[in-house]
Amino acid sequence: MDKDGGVSMDSRLLACFSQRIKHAVVRIPSDVQAKIEEIRIRINQPVEIWVQNQSYFLTEAGRLSRSASQGLLATPEDGQKILNLVSRHSIYAIEEELKRGYITILGGHRVGIAGRAVVDRGRIQHMKHIRFFNFRVAREVKGIAEEILPYLIDKQQPLNTLIVSPPQCGKTTLLRDIIRVFSYGHDVHNFDGFKVGVVDERSEIASCLDGMPQHDLGPRVDVLDACPKAEGMMMLIRSMSPQVIACDEIGSEQDTRAVLEALHAGVAIVATAHGSRIEDVKQRPGLAPLFHTSVFERFVVLSHRKGAGTIEAITDAEGRRFYPPSLRGMHYA
Repeated sequence: MDKDGGVSMDSRLLACFSQRIKHAVVRIPSDVQAKIEEIRIRINQPVEIWVQNQSYFLTEAGRLSRSASQGLLATPEDGQKILNLVSRHSIYAIEEELKRGYITILGGHRVGIAGRAVVDRGRIQHMKHIRFFNFRVAREVKGIAEEILPYLIDKQQPLNTLIVSPPQCGKTTLLRDIIRVFSYGHDVHNFDGFKVGVVDERSEIASCLDGMPQHDLGPRVDVLDACPKAEGMMMLIRSMSPQVIACDEIGSEQDTRAVLEALHAGVAIVATAHGSRIEDVKQRPGLAPLFHTSVFERFVVLSHRKGAGTIEAITDAEGRRFYPPSLRGMHYA
């Protein structure tokens, strides 16, 4: 922590920037650095910084400006240096990640990339002329699941839970901490810990690098990284005997079938879905069977009203809402 009370940018993330961009980023006051969500680098365009859902342009002096004309322009040389660093100087070693459009780096940070897709028979085979980079800053926020834990456990057993949230409102951060608490166990709520299988299709929950989670998910977690959710849930049930399966952003009919299969196998589900309200999720055709049979016993609704991680409501399958004072518009991020 710096003298101004902020937490400086992770050095492992800074190590992926060219020197000129790195020097500008480190000049940003550390209390602002602690709130950065994305650093977007587009060749021949000014470097863009997203802070608390607001867009700014980075100046050479490390100031944040609303004016694009004042922003530090990213050069082709910057782009080539960044690509060499995030690939650890071997573009061939990350070919599979490039096909998915993102690269996971040390610390669990994720680098989204865009350029020219090389397509064969409708499938992306490779990515070249990469000119766009989106560094998404990963932060573990431990302990945020503690206050809502009483609503996710009944008789020492986990309840099937769906976290509903618009993009960038902290749903993956909350899911990650729920997994961690379930995995470690909890003395107050009197459970020793559950075996948790994580299907991390987009490598955001565990943020595995070379198969190793970059986030602390606890001692009883098994991770299937970069695996489609529906297939991954079935694989975990067959091979790892989980008590809980956790996954991010369900939405397809295949996901729904896999969730139902898991429930029939006696496995609890903790998942997330995009939406501003529960009604938004209910209207998605692929998820409709989950609501017809009242699969989920708890819904946690997030927003950005007080910043990422504002918990708007916790409800049960019948729509009963829980509003203890400590959770009324609670903000954890």
